[in-house]
Amino acid sequence: MRLAYVCTDPGVPVFGRKGGSIHVQEVLRRMCARDIEVVLFARRVGGDVPAGLESVSLRRLCKAPSGQTEERERFLLGANDQLRAMLEAEPAFDMIYERHALWSFAAMEYAKEAAIPGVLEVNAPLIDEQQRFRTLTLVDEAGHAAARSFAAAGAVLAVSKPLASWLETRTCAAGRVHVVPNGVDVSRFGSDVRASLPAAGTITIGFLGSLRPWHGVEQLVEAFLRLRHAGHPVRLLIVGDGPMRAQIEHACASESDSVVLTGAVDPVEVPGFLASMDIAVAPYPAMDSFYFSPLKLYEYMAGGKAIVASAVGQVSEVIEDGRTGLLYEPDDGDALCAALARLIEDFWLRSTLAENAKLCAQQEHGWDRVVESILAHAQRCGRAMV
Repeated sequence: MRLAYVCTDPGVPVFGRKGGSIHVQEVLRRMCARDIEVVLFARRVGGDVPAGLESVSLRRLCKAPSGQTEERERFLLGANDQLRAMLEAEPAFDMIYERHALWSFAAMEYAKEAAIPGVLEVNAPLIDEQQRFRTLTLVDEAGHAAARSFAAAGAVLAVSKPLASWLETRTCAAGRVHVVPNGVDVSRFGSDVRASLPAAGTITIGFLGSLRPWHGVEQLVEAFLRLRHAGHPVRLLIVGDGPMRAQIEHACASESDSVVLTGAVDPVEVPGFLASMDIAVAPYPAMDSFYFSPLKLYEYMAGGKAIVASAVGQVSEVIEDGRTGLLYEPDDGDALCAALARLIEDFWLRSTLAENAKLCAQQEHGWDRVVESILAHAQRCGRAMV
């Protein structure tokens, strides 16, 4: 099989460290392992070729102007012409797989006209997200571009049930939407992984991810400070970076000796940092529509961590309260503190939850299962074209 993987999003460096980058790399890696010939079309590369992706042929798309400007939006809209020409210049593909991006429609329309499976992976309602957290000037044009892409796709893969529901009711993808959650490479989290930052005699509470408002890390910081002031021997380990870092450092100034902020780390370093944690937290706040499929959650599980997480969206589907983790109502600081205190004081509960979570990750959430599902949906939409 010859497959084109398309990522036109300038915010996702395909060989970078972001969650979206890891998703791209893991799917590519499993495709290559199946002897699929992969041609990667990417606007932003972001680093050297990761291990296992040496066989991927890279096609670089033109770089977008910087900044949240109308100029940038019009450039990305017009860049569909370049992508279409590049796809047409290649030997025939058997399948087009695209990570959905604002302004992009050429890949799915090319697949439809070439009568080959076009599979569109959707990770968020991007127009809503852009308007809420960034800037969007050409709103109507963005909606039209998305509609063209959804209409042309043979299958639309949503990473969560809430996102699938959004797609079914608000786009022309209705009837072709399927849920394919994120996964984890369980082999990276074996028993031989050593803790990067061991701390004897202290319970380490950890967080992995970007420091942004919708991750709720400030609620974790508040809970940690309450636990410290109550006399619990705890350390806070935050693995990641983002715009909230200065705010977190300021809040933790009085307990700076017991707080570690690593900044951004390479994916190969993540297992060692997770091995340094006793409890891993996903403190998402309440949201009107929680559409995420959190990579951190699957990595926590694969790393064999006792997990505390807010019961929002897909989190409450993946974590079984009392078996693979402890759930609490989002934005309930008292409940978060109580769950953490319970695990701090109960070694056997921590161990049991961690073992159950690791087994669940191994049995149900590997990236191989994700790619199997992707290819199965591609095969079905291919048959539907005949």
